[in-house]
Amino acid sequence: MPTVLGDLGLLAVALIGAAVGCGLALLPGLHVFNVAGLALLLFTHGPAGLNEQDLAMFLLGALVGWAVVNVIPAVFLFAPDDANVIAVLPTTKYLMRGQGLEAALLVGAGSLGALLGLVLVAPILDAIIRPLRAILQPHAGWMLVAIVAFLLLGEWPRANDTAPPARRLLSAWTYLGAGLLTFVLSGLLGFVLLYRSPVPVEAAFVNLMPAFIGLFAVPGLLQILLFGAKPPPQSDALPTEIEPRLLLRGSLTGLSGGLFAGILPVVSGGIGGLLAGHATALWNERLFMISLGASKVAYYVGSLILLFVPGLTLARGGMAWMLSSIYVPYGWRSYWLAVAAVALCGALAFAALVALARAAARLINRLNVRWLASSALALAVAMTIGFTGGGGFVIMLVATTVGLIPVVVGGRRMNCLGVLLVPITLNVVGVGPTVAQWLGLLQPW
Repeated sequence: MPTVLGDLGLLAVALIGAAVGCGLALLPGLHVFNVAGLALLLFTHGPAGLNEQDLAMFLLGALVGWAVVNVIPAVFLFAPDDANVIAVLPTTKYLMRGQGLEAALLVGAGSLGALLGLVLVAPILDAIIRPLRAILQPHAGWMLVAIVAFLLLGEWPRANDTAPPARRLLSAWTYLGAGLLTFVLSGLLGFVLLYRSPVPVEAAFVNLMPAFIGLFAVPGLLQILLFGAKPPPQSDALPTEIEPRLLLRGSLTGLSGGLFAGILPVVSGGIGGLLAGHATALWNERLFMISLGASKVAYYVGSLILLFVPGLTLARGGMAWMLSSIYVPYGWRSYWLAVAAVALCGALAFAALVALARAAARLINRLNVRWLASSALALAVAMTIGFTGGGGFVIMLVATTVGLIPVVVGGRRMNCLGVLLVPITLNVVGVGPTVAQWLGLLQPW
């Protein structure tokens, strides 16, 4: 029978998980889902008698800590994940103006606002999500197609208006073509990983890890290593007060986009935030970064919270999918424990973010950024080989080639999300196996 002491123990486990997640977030290219997959693998092959609920609360805390703090490598090392990638350009601008700490804390403020929003909306979350899911589920296919079309059509040609017409046309289509090429190639890579992955079966829980490291982390690190200049001295003073209206609007915008991404399959927090930002006409960089921080956390944490809603049986996002294979929450007590854990872990993670971001702002002035980039790159390669072997390393190299296209030629790095959007969208509309057959991925070796 559940007891108050047992509940406090579960909350303590969640706080330990949050502390671990904050540490993991500092490692560029390491996604919390990969660590969660390893933890689940060890749990299923470990000694009997371990409590599934303890593991669930630990992973919930780790997810909260990681989602809040992982903005630090995205700002100071240009090594984002799939949800942070859209915020790289404005945060880089702030870094090069000596305001990297402010950029990290703006994204963090949005994250904290989203966590607060999730806690406040928790009493009516079931009443919101259940009818919304019933409305959206039959239309998931064409909605995903529309989102893909929006992302591709959202690429805007960049050209010198004073150049001759032929040169302007070539310049514009070079930029647009780079974006389309990135999306198509990453989509083909996604098909390979889905239907004929070279990653060993025993490492299937980290099947996407080498692709994500190659697409999102390695290109930025190579850019610093080869062409990077030392950032200007960074201020380690806390930024000026954020206007309440900006914080409120950015948090609500990101929260709505993140929850939308959590309901619709495949759509990530970055895409959800981008859609919500367009829908609400975000107009400045500070507001944009707050919104992206909120969307990222609402997507990661909100999609896992949905797993705890009694009777909803909605597993969205990588953590919920993995956890649902061994743990099924039961009753409202588990749900409210999860909500309380989110609140406590969010407060801990934001405090850690402030301290760690200030430390990063001080260290970036003293350390050689190329040395940092080379160390982070070596760590990313070591993790890839250690988790996925030689096959994963090959995937990482291919993904890096694709990820370098928007870095070198132009185009939005979000186009790399074709690795998920293309195969899953085509599967949802029912033509994925046909395309895989055309590509020869269903043929025997």
